[in-house]
Parts: sequence; C-alpha cells; structure tokens
Amino acid sequence: MSTRRRALVLGASGGIGEAICKKMASEGWSLYMHYNSGDDMIQQLQKELTANYPSSDFQYVHSDFGQLGAAERLAAQLTDVSAIIVANGQSMLKLLSETTEQDMESLWRVHVQNPVRLISLLSAGLRSYTRSYIVFIGSIWGNTGAAGEVMYSSVKGAQHAFVKAYAKEAAYGGIRVNGIAPGWIETRMNEEIPEDERQMVMEEIPLMVPGRPEEVADLVVFLTSGKADYMTGEILKLNGGWYI
Repeated sequence: MSTRRRALVLGASGGIGEAICKKMASEGWSLYMHYNSGDDMIQQLQKELTANYPSSDFQYVHSDFGQLGAAERLAAQLTDVSAIIVANGQSMLKLLSETTEQDMESLWRVHVQNPVRLISLLSAGLRSYTRSYIVFIGSIWGNTGAAGEVMYSSVKGAQHAFVKAYAKEAAYGGIRVNGIAPGWIETRMNEEIPEDERQMVMEEIPLMVPGRPEEVADLVVFLTSGKADYMTGEILKLNGGWYI
C-alpha cells in the first residue's frame, strides 16, 4: 500500500471541485482529479499542483457519470484511495411538468447512482485504512427543496439520505461519511445569473453575501483532517443563514 494519503475528487473541473483540490493538495494529499468536461482546465490544474507540491502525485481521470457503467470504468483506474469527495453534479432549472424521463435518469445517474456505485466498488479499499473518509457536497435544496428545481432537490435529498444511512453501515470499517450542504456559492455557473435576481437572493441571506468555493473546501479539509473523526452521518450547512 502507498504511504501517501490519496483522495479522489469527483467533479474536479468545477469551481468547488477545483477549490477542494487546491486546499487538499496544500494539506499533503495526493489526488485523483475526476472530470467529464473541461480538458484544458483540468490539465492546467494538474500542472499547477505538481509545480506547487512536487512531493505529491496528481492524476486526472475521465468518466461521464451521465452514462451507465461510468462507476466501473472509473474504479478500474484507481488504487489506494482513502478519501472520496463527491463534488460533481449538474443543475436543472425546470418545472416538474417540463422535466422529461431522460432528465430524471441523467440527474439520478450523475448525483446518486454512479457516485454510490463507485463508493461500493471502492469500499474494500477504504476499509483497509484505519480511518477513511467520504464527503458529499450536497445542497441547501437537499434540505429544504426549491420550486423550479424539484428533481435537482430530490437527488440532493437522496445524497443526504445516503450519507446518513451509509455512515451507520460503514462505521464498523472506520469509514467516516459526512456531507456539506452549501447555499449560494460564487462559482462560474452563478456568474450568468442577472444582477437583479442575484440581489433578490442576497436580500434573503442573513449575512447578505455569497459563499466562496474556498469555504466549502475548508470544511472538506476539516472533515478529512482527523480533527472530526468522531463525526459521521452529519450534513453541515454552509449557507450564510439562508436556511437554518
């Protein structure tokens, strides 16, 4: 077994995933950086981390989680993983009456089916460590639900339920399973939202500011640092007081 601490970050080419990779690398983790799109971005991230942390190892791995069998194809590329960070996903702004069966299947595969299947495939390896970690990046909408994002809220709620259930099942093997439920996080995706709509949301948030990807990454580092090892099955809210 490798003496390096190695984590798998799903969705490493996204704004939150990128921040998680940088923060975990700074804490001494070697990384598998999963992505589906954004070849240039993930290659640049690998170069940056390799230059900054030459004693660690950084590899990018590709898999389209919208496809059946994606978990098996990804698992075949991995060895010695002691932490899995599930930060991949896709948004969907649609009324339920406009959401197709294909939309539903895609959301389910990306957010639940493939991540959970991958965890199942890697679970024996996780148990080989005295302590190992799984962290899901869920959503505020998995806690409270959102009109116009019913199916997105549903799959995020499923992630939260998985965290709570698998934490009990995996505890005997030393696996800590937790989640983070961010509210509005300032990512590239949110830059396209019109300013008037953005201002309306900010007025609903008691702290009146958006969160930053780095703040999500800080919680991931805390949960995988050994300083939170008596915590499992928790969904940590990170939303500026938007939902308490």
